Amino acid sequence: MSGEFIAFFVLAVCAIGGAVFMLNFTRVVHMVLSLAFTLLSIAGIYVLLNAEFLAVAQVLIYTGSVSILMLFGIMLTRHRDQEETVVRPWHGFFSFIGVGALFGILVHTIYNTPFEESTASVKEFTVSRLGEIVFKQYVIPFEALSILLLVALVGAVILARKESKT
Repeated sequence: MSGEFIAFFVLAVCAIGGAVFMLNFTRVVHMVLSLAFTLLSIAGIYVLLNAEFLAVAQVLIYTGSVSILMLFGIMLTRHRDQEETVVRPWHGFFSFIGVGALFGILVHTIYNTPFEESTASVKEFTVSRLGEIVFKQYVIPFEALSILLLVALVGAVILARKESKT
C-alpha cells in the first residue's frame, strides 16, 4: 500500500460521504456545504491523477462558483420551515433495487466495452493551447453561455422579488 493509494482511498471516501450527506440532509445550506465538500474531494483526486489544471478548474468553477450561486439562491428565496412527513414503506427497498440494477448495467457495460489503444502521436495539449482554442474558435458559444448564465441569475432574482411581495 502506497501513500498515493491511501490518499485516493481517503479522498474517495470523502467524496462518497459528502454525496451521501447531501442526499440525507434536510436543510438546504447543509446540502450545499456537503456538495462543496464532495467537489473539493474530487479536486483532490484530480491532483492525484496529475491533472492540476482540472483540479484548479474544479475548485474555482464548481466548488466556488456553483456553491456561491446556490447559497445566493437560498438567501434570495423564502423557505418555509415546515417538514412534511410522508410515509413510503417500500421507497427504500425499490431505491436499493434501482441502484443495484444501475450498478450492474454500468459494470456490465464497462467490462464489455472494447477500449483500443491509440498509437497515433498526440499533439501536446497545454493550458495556453486550450485558451487559444476557446477564445479563437469557440468565442461565440463561450459568450452565449455567459449571457445564458446572466439571464438565469437575473431570472432568479426576479422570481425571488415576486415571491417576497406576495
